[in-house]
Amino acid sequence: MTPFKTIRARAEKRKGGPKALSLLLPPAPNPKALAKLGDDRVLAEMTRRVFSAGFAWSVIETKWPGFEEAFVGFAPGRLSLQPDEFWDALMKDTGIVRNGAKIMSVRANASFVRDIAKEHGSFGKMLAKWPSSDQIGLLELLVKRGSRLGGNTGQMLLRFLGWDGFVTSKDVVICLRDAGLDIAETVTSKRDLAKVQAQFNAWHEETGLPYIHLSRICAMSIGENYDAEKLAGFMGAED
Repeated sequence: MTPFKTIRARAEKRKGGPKALSLLLPPAPNPKALAKLGDDRVLAEMTRRVFSAGFAWSVIETKWPGFEEAFVGFAPGRLSLQPDEFWDALMKDTGIVRNGAKIMSVRANASFVRDIAKEHGSFGKMLAKWPSSDQIGLLELLVKRGSRLGGNTGQMLLRFLGWDGFVTSKDVVICLRDAGLDIAETVTSKRDLAKVQAQFNAWHEETGLPYIHLSRICAMSIGENYDAEKLAGFMGAED
């Protein structure tokens, strides 16, 4: 496998040098801040990612105040106790995107967040303790106990919550394949995810860099060479 220093050198050359590349990296994740994250904000981000999947993000962002109002501030305890009539009424609420399956995912995820909080003190505390070396285990938890949190949605949720992980975006996968990793062009299988995890673990051991920086540098080393303004729009989002 290609050592990460080679990938970083390529990214630096594409972006105008070491300093220019560093300015394009997001802040390193803060486990203490993550541990203090309110369960309502976790559920809100889950909802934002679920509704954004396969939909124009700009529409969701524009309507977001309506989501906050409709879902009573995303308080997990309060939402998990709402009767069927509450959820049925949301199908007529023009302040949100009226997708029945996604609306009901909020109900399921409210219970998910509430259960995790009972087990760990809060969802954020659970995330803060979960090692980045086992992202695939965390993604499995989201799939098994959450609703509609699989695939890219789960990865993006972790990224937006501030957890230190990778995203298997198109450019990241191209980078990994170019480095010699035998994975499919689209990473979906557990086998390929395990290979990706192992490689990021190895690069982390090599460099000491946060996984989010490894992922972002990997993406910037190959594929479309976005300018700084375009990349700024991606900060906290896809690599």
